[in-house]
Amino acid sequence: MRLWSLHPQYLDSAGLNASWREGLLAKNVLLGNTKGYTNHPQLIRFKNSTDPSLYIDAFLTEIYKEAVRRNFSYSKEKIRMIEGIPSIPVTEGQLEYELEHLRRKLQKRSPEFLVKLPSLTGLKPHPLFKTIEGEVEDWEIII
Repeated sequence: MRLWSLHPQYLDSAGLNASWREGLLAKNVLLGNTKGYTNHPQLIRFKNSTDPSLYIDAFLTEIYKEAVRRNFSYSKEKIRMIEGIPSIPVTEGQLEYELEHLRRKLQKRSPEFLVKLPSLTGLKPHPLFKTIEGEVEDWEIII
């Protein structure tokens, strides 16, 4: 499961589709609708929020909006459209780590997307997150 801290505009089609599917899986985990993945580290920041269900829907809202921008057809009824809630902090180190992780994925499956990736100075987080100083998040599993 990868719930990207990076803005969804950086994801290729496979990455955006996976983010939607994995976000929906995360939603089911957070709602207690499945026994799997309950201790997955990617869920920690949502579990630590004031309302995990609200925050995962806010995460998915932005994935949905990016899909619409690309003329993809996602099932809007699977989420509540949530905007304008307080952001979750994400460290610069986490964004840098995810950017390199995404670069490795894109080199293999969508090299044409590599040219669309920004430098570190122009890097935008997913709209749910606010960038703060710091290293890679403690919950990240470094591969």
